[in-house]
Amino acid sequence: MDPIKPLAATSLSMLGGAGATTAAEAAGGFGEALKAALESVNQAGREARHMGRRFQAGDDTVTLEETMIAMQKSSISFAATVQARNRLMSAYQDIMNMQV
Repeated sequence: MDPIKPLAATSLSMLGGAGATTAAEAAGGFGEALKAALESVNQAGREARHMGRRFQAGDDTVTLEETMIAMQKSSISFAATVQARNRLMSAYQDIMNMQV
C-alpha cells in the first residue's frame, strides 16, 4: 500500500484535478475525503512501526531497506498532513479576521 497516493488523489480532488474524484469522495464531500486521507496516513504509520518491530525481532522476511522506505513514507505523509493542517488553520484564521 502506497500511503502517498491516496493523499495525493485526495489533494487533487480537492483542487479539481482531472479524474481524481471517486464516487465515494463525491458522495461524502470534503469531510469524508479528509477522513480517508488521515486514515491512510495513520495506516502508513502503523505499518512502518510494525515493520520496524519485525525487523528488530529478527524476522527474515523484512529487510532493512523495506523498513527504512516504509518509515520514510510514513514520515513524509505525516509532514504533508501537518502542512495541510497548518494551511487550513491559517485560512480559517484569515476568514475569521475578515471585517463583516
